[in-house]
Amino acid sequence: MQYDIVERHMGLLIVAVVAVISLGGLAEIVPLFDQDVVQEPIEGLRPLSALELEGRDVYIREGCVGCHSQMVRPLRAETERYGHYSVAGEYVYDHPFLWGSKRTGPDLARVGGRYSNEWHREHLIDPRSVVPESNMPGFPWLAENVLDGEDTAAKMQALRSLGVPYTDEAIAGARASVEGKTEIEALIAYLQQLGTHLRARR
Repeated sequence: MQYDIVERHMGLLIVAVVAVISLGGLAEIVPLFDQDVVQEPIEGLRPLSALELEGRDVYIREGCVGCHSQMVRPLRAETERYGHYSVAGEYVYDHPFLWGSKRTGPDLARVGGRYSNEWHREHLIDPRSVVPESNMPGFPWLAENVLDGEDTAAKMQALRSLGVPYTDEAIAGARASVEGKTEIEALIAYLQQLGTHLRARR
């Protein structure tokens, strides 16, 4: 039979599998390109400030996305615990997306404003001081590392080339608004804005 030819030739089988997966992926992804709900930011969404952007980079560097997701699925158990399910328009300015897939720790998509800055500071330095059962490691060096803002404007320029609407004024003032701040301040600023845009418009 004809399928025997494919099964007996590994190279041909690999090509066939790649072709089928590619066609299936295109059939699901391409139609999304024309949907406004995917392309348009939600009302009130703004680009990250210079400090929040630096905090996001700290979040990525320290591997936070390996234990925390940033996407609430539309399931009752998740919306009751975390809040409104995530919508595509919240992530229009995210490059790269930090949805994650593992929840060793809780989802952070709606963490903004739930805790004070001081709570976040204590939690990041010594998680068990505020959550005794936590298995999260501490990040005390973030309170000591100071940002110089040297590359912040360049990061914002790069993001603007991808469609993030940073103004010339925001880019020009980026270094000054970041310089001298600690990494923990930047990370807290990033965490405090997560999920707040969707809540603000409801």
